[in-house]
Amino acid sequence: MTSTTGADTTNPGEYGELRAQLETLTTEAFRPELAEIDRLDTLEIARIMNGEDQSVPAAVDARLPEIAAAIDGTAQRMARGGRLIYAGAGTAGRLGVLDASECPPTFNTDPSEVIGLIAGGPSAIMKAVEGAEDSKELAAADLDALDLTADDTVVGISASGRTPYAIGAVEHARTKGALTIGLSCNAGSALGAAAEHGIEVVVGPELLTGSTRLKAGTAQKLVLNMLSTITMIRLGKTYGNLMVDVRASNEKLRARSRRIVSLATDASDKEIEAALAATDGEVKNAILTILGQVDGPTAEDLLTVSDGHLRAALAAAPRST
Repeated sequence: MTSTTGADTTNPGEYGELRAQLETLTTEAFRPELAEIDRLDTLEIARIMNGEDQSVPAAVDARLPEIAAAIDGTAQRMARGGRLIYAGAGTAGRLGVLDASECPPTFNTDPSEVIGLIAGGPSAIMKAVEGAEDSKELAAADLDALDLTADDTVVGISASGRTPYAIGAVEHARTKGALTIGLSCNAGSALGAAAEHGIEVVVGPELLTGSTRLKAGTAQKLVLNMLSTITMIRLGKTYGNLMVDVRASNEKLRARSRRIVSLATDASDKEIEAALAATDGEVKNAILTILGQVDGPTAEDLLTVSDGHLRAALAAAPRST
């Protein structure tokens, strides 16, 4: 029998099993004390929601040792040429795509170095692709298209910790020898169990039952910020808290580049312009020419030898200060 387009073809038994699974998840729990929230005035709802959000950092704090261990493993592999790959569905997938897309302008990474995969492909960023999140095979195919290696890191992201696409990505990545991280918001999750590094940030039930774009989404964003940012710090993409690998692709970033050189060197505007001109606008190189008192080509050579770490290059500069 051919099903009608759009009809619910879920087997009743399968539906009951799934419903039972969801009822065990903290992120899906119903909060009777909020059952009449729609009758409150807007300011009171906003206060309640803001109060809910304040619990998220504490939940992340409880998982910092696991997060740090995952970052160290990721940085080690990326230093060998590996990639950081996020895989998720729905909100989780979109958060991964967002974090990946921010790395090139912030850290001057190539788009191929940090990648966001979302179940259903790029079109799913704007519009849900039905059924895509339920396929482990789809996740494996998406990773195979990237020619996954043992130096790569795959981060499965799923608020529930049960999304087949995220679990499938992690399971497939492990067969390839890649480092795996499972980021979820429920304790004892299948995703956490499947990954080498399980990070379970338990934020509790949502303001709107099951709406994991709220606290769970915020928690995932905070952890992804840490994964990418601290990994880039470990890779030498910063000097102190300055983004010395920033890509000056617009007027704002060009102005920021000059300010970063100024903050790092306390040089005059004339010296900064000369340094940037001598290094094709590369902020890190410009800083090295000023602080290390070397020319542009020498700065490039020193950074190549130091694998892009400015502090190491400064220490090796013949006339470093």
